[in-house]
Amino acid sequence: MSGVFLLLCASMLACTAAFDIGLSTKCVTIPTEMAMCNDVGYSEMRLPNLMGHTNMAEVVPKSAEWQNLLQTGCHPYARTFLCSLFAPVCLDTFIQPCRSMCVAVRDSCAPVLACHGHSWPESLDCDRFPAGEDMCLDTLSKEYQYSYKELPKPSCQGCPLIEEFFSHKTVLEAFCDNNFAVKVKLAKKKSASGLYEYETEGPVEFIKQGLLLPYDTRTMIEQWLLINENCAQKLIRTRPTVYVIAGDIHHGKVKVNRIFHWQKKDSQLTLATRRWRHHKC
Repeated sequence: MSGVFLLLCASMLACTAAFDIGLSTKCVTIPTEMAMCNDVGYSEMRLPNLMGHTNMAEVVPKSAEWQNLLQTGCHPYARTFLCSLFAPVCLDTFIQPCRSMCVAVRDSCAPVLACHGHSWPESLDCDRFPAGEDMCLDTLSKEYQYSYKELPKPSCQGCPLIEEFFSHKTVLEAFCDNNFAVKVKLAKKKSASGLYEYETEGPVEFIKQGLLLPYDTRTMIEQWLLINENCAQKLIRTRPTVYVIAGDIHHGKVKVNRIFHWQKKDSQLTLATRRWRHHKC
């Protein structure tokens, strides 16, 4: 289980359920070490913040614990939501996120936490935020919500068997039975925090594109690895490894069903990918 998600939940549960926004505050520059909020459109934040943190020694490491969750792409406004709490913009008054924004982020991101065995933190109970009558950060426009829902998104799932021995006929059947199939090299590296990050190396090769979007597939695969970290740990060994991954997309959710290990002398996978061009299911 990811150490990042364990730290994240422990720290968030320890936060106060509400914060007195009437307290005296000061404006400080958002430090470069606070990567989560370096590109949110403003450079100064208030301390104490809306999480009750009083100094940067608290804010920077606590905000860093959310970084992996944000990289899963669980919601396009997750960063805005979290930065409004960790690094509220330095104006005459606190601008809180609207309850609708909290609900939208929670409904998309809570399943990612659940995949790692944790629930949405009580400290981020959406009822603590204004319903919209007061000035607050609103949720996405209806047009953006629609386009976001249309993008294929990875989901939490059990880890498919990593197939090492198979015939080219088995592979062709898998291509027929699934919506998409791609050839991809997967790798991992240690981050500055000492935890592993998962990534693709080189281009993603489409064998069967299906409903996948060419410009979004590489990011989608990396997000799938972050969400399903138990699978990522099994897939990515001491060195980058090549796989053929086949799966389905239902209601915008991506599910990986078959994983074939591509070895250098694997004639069966090579034969299957060549014959697929003229294969009839």
